[in-house]
Amino acid sequence: MSKKEVISTGKVAAPRTPISQAVKAGGLIFCSGAVPRDPQTGEFVQGGIEYKRERVLENLKAILESAGSCV
Repeated sequence: MSKKEVISTGKVAAPRTPISQAVKAGGLIFCSGAVPRDPQTGEFVQGGIEYKRERVLENLKAILESAGSCV
């Protein structure tokens, strides 16, 4: 059984539910569902889908970088 590592970074808003931002196991990184919350305010980003999509991708990038992924 491979070792599991819970990934958590302060560069994204903390989850409001009891989930991990990501889990690293067996050389893979499993990210949880991402939402468009601003890491500074914790509030959802306002605007159209373009702004929300960009925030989600930035949040995922921060989580993957924290896990040691080459993004």
